[in-house]
Amino acid sequence: MLSGELTYLVHESEALRDNPLGDPAVRELPVYLPPGARDDLPLVAVLAGYGGNGRSALHGTPWDPSFPERYERLLRDGRCAPCAFVFPDGFTRFGGSQYVNSNATGRYEDWLVDEVFPFVEDVCGVGGRPARRGLMGKSSGGFGALHAGMRRPGVFGALVSHSGDADFELGYKPEFGRLLEQLDRHGGVREFVAAFEAAPKKSSALFVAMSVFAMAACYSPDASEPFGVDLPFDLRTGRLREHVWARWLEHDPVVLAAERGHVLRDCALVFVDAGLSDEYHLQFGARQVVSALRKHGVDVVHEEFDGGHMGVSYRYESSLPRITEALSG
Repeated sequence: MLSGELTYLVHESEALRDNPLGDPAVRELPVYLPPGARDDLPLVAVLAGYGGNGRSALHGTPWDPSFPERYERLLRDGRCAPCAFVFPDGFTRFGGSQYVNSNATGRYEDWLVDEVFPFVEDVCGVGGRPARRGLMGKSSGGFGALHAGMRRPGVFGALVSHSGDADFELGYKPEFGRLLEQLDRHGGVREFVAAFEAAPKKSSALFVAMSVFAMAACYSPDASEPFGVDLPFDLRTGRLREHVWARWLEHDPVVLAAERGHVLRDCALVFVDAGLSDEYHLQFGARQVVSALRKHGVDVVHEEFDGGHMGVSYRYESSLPRITEALSG
């Protein structure tokens, strides 16, 4: 039973209107407000990972509490400061938007930064300035936090990336064969997408293949290709298409941190972690991001833990006290 208030706002997005994939422009925005005084509360957006939506963090079990339940326990124990949270729905037909602008999936970066925050701030009277705004998430949500933070400098005062996508060479390339196999088996892009959407159970092979296809939709859109998605490899041979792959790397937090890391110097908190047994080897990407940011003079909190990529919601217990305190001044 929550002591705070969980409300569900509805927002019609200008950025997502005429979405290329037909995904809705009207999005639900769950917002959590803590109990007690609510003057000058910070606002943090909690970004879901690939395959998740805004409600994903709101479901828990007796052994694995929901995000609001976990936060309230930390708040009662005096480990967190009062804070408001919004849980944006960045889900697309292909499973996720990575919270970036793409001609294939939609303008999700603009939606998150230019619409979600101002809308919630106006309705709920929270946030309102960089020192009171934060982004946090895990997996693709962690990527989204770092990506938006570096792409939109001066908007957010704190960023948290739990097991966020980084070092695309190591994390994404090994999965290309999984999509290639499905494309070959089904006879092409359109046939694969149709098979995925028709499958009553999304097998592991289908899910991983679609996740790679979704990344291509985010990082290398091309209106001349099926579904507007340009793939980074030859469909027959699997040979890497270097000019397309280069477009992916422009989004890699490792590259962004090296080129633009200086824009995070004024953040009150930049938190990055990954498990030592991450199935996508993201601990190595995290180390590269942290190293690049520190070279730019960014004070980064970097943690590693004994675990893999899945089931890391408990890691919020390490970041929530830090981000709520950082945004509370």
